[in-house]
Amino acid sequence: MLCAVLALAVAGCDRGDRGPVADPGTLQGPPAGEVEPATDTGAADVPPTLEDVIEHDPRYVVGISFPPEARNYPGLAAELDAYARAARADLEQAVASLGQGRPTAPYDLALNFDLLVETPQVVAVAADGSTYTGGAHGNPLVARFVWLPAQRRMLTAEGLVPDGDGWRAISGYVREQLHLELFERADAADMEPEERTRFVRSAGEMIDEGSTPDPANFAHFEPVMGPDGRIEALRFVFPPYQVGPYSDGTRTVVVPAAVLLPHVADEYRGLFATG
Repeated sequence: MLCAVLALAVAGCDRGDRGPVADPGTLQGPPAGEVEPATDTGAADVPPTLEDVIEHDPRYVVGISFPPEARNYPGLAAELDAYARAARADLEQAVASLGQGRPTAPYDLALNFDLLVETPQVVAVAADGSTYTGGAHGNPLVARFVWLPAQRRMLTAEGLVPDGDGWRAISGYVREQLHLELFERADAADMEPEERTRFVRSAGEMIDEGSTPDPANFAHFEPVMGPDGRIEALRFVFPPYQVGPYSDGTRTVVVPAAVLLPHVADEYRGLFATG
């Protein structure tokens, strides 16, 4: 039933083009069933239950789902719960602004949290979805959460790479990969020379603006785990609008550990593969 509500909500969000909003923010690893989850107390005094939500009336539809494994990590569960509550509050505010009126199309919130990685050292969850509160199409919801059970805290971009030189190196690598993809797309599109120049220039400016060496631009990332249970790369995730137009969707760039390690904070270096 939840999947059906989520599908309905997502389908309602594809309504053309609309301006950007602030971001509220396939991996390999041992299958979840083979992992002995570490239980932590985390930061939450009373861990949230992370109950799935299915709710609808003539004015709105809400579908939110959580991975049950996240309940084993109360600190992580608190982060997921806070993100979902913030998205829900935005929708409720929009519905309240309608007064007694009804929108031409129901407002909706579709948000799915997926467990990506679960090892004794690293747990990663992806949040993907959208919210629609009028206009041409829904606004994307994209976030990533990387929890360190042994340290009972979130791994953040700022903590992972603490200096500007590191972010300049990561930014340079990411930009190079995105520009290579851009040139390949331009070549495949068989454009006229002038049209190709305009396309490359415009898209290239979006790439450069959205990937400046600021940790805030790299806040969303997924660990790519090696066979030894260590991180062999990070997949940086860029929501729609950040490094391309809405039509491009979510973009990702995988940065190998060899590029990251010279700049990773000492306390996190043991998480990464060094081979």
